[in-house]
Amino acid sequence: MKSPAYIADHVRRVIRDGASAPHAEEVQRFFKEEVASRGWYTAELRKVAYRFHRVLLNEHGLDYLVSVADQLFRGRVLEEKSIAVMLLEKSVGQFGPKQFLLFDEWLDRVSSWADHDALVYYLISPMAVDDRARLPVVFRWARSPNRWRRRAACVALIRGARRRMFRPEIARLSEMLLGDDDDMVQKGLGWLLREYAKADAVSAVKLLMKLRARAPRLVLRTACETLASKTKAKVLAKAAR
Repeated sequence: MKSPAYIADHVRRVIRDGASAPHAEEVQRFFKEEVASRGWYTAELRKVAYRFHRVLLNEHGLDYLVSVADQLFRGRVLEEKSIAVMLLEKSVGQFGPKQFLLFDEWLDRVSSWADHDALVYYLISPMAVDDRARLPVVFRWARSPNRWRRRAACVALIRGARRRMFRPEIARLSEMLLGDDDDMVQKGLGWLLREYAKADAVSAVKLLMKLRARAPRLVLRTACETLASKTKAKVLAKAAR
């Protein structure tokens, strides 16, 4: 049986051979920092990922599949990290403590908001919904000096927010991160609050009214995007900055 590292290298070759230089230049426009990209469209990359997922899972099992993904998420190329997540997203319901610890480690390998959000939204967030015992880790991330862990604390609660879960946790996390000056963290918190407002506008607006005098304008504006115009104006009337 070939090693996971060998298969990961094969996947890298597939990604490299399907590269599109013009689209790679377009991808860069979405990032402030320099991002290494092969220029794949997400839908096409996902098709490749699902084919590998099916074959590897059927022939070698879940642990082997996770090992291949772990090798890929060590790379610096955006599509390598993206496909690592795509390889696993269909199996997320089968993951337990061992995989959760691994994904925690992956946060230290994040290099952009794109690979961060793929990891947290598609793998970590569903696992937080499945087991509330994982939530204390979220608040440890919120206190981290690592911007991506603080953003992860927000994104990890999004799927729960959409199910009208985690109301106390969202309020607590908002208080913890309200003074964060990092725009990636502010956008993450705003995203979480926006999803909360879409699922439970009444409760979310009560929280936003409580926070509005201290919250960064970016957080509030993002949180209010789906609210009715009058409600949005009311929340933003006395925004902090």
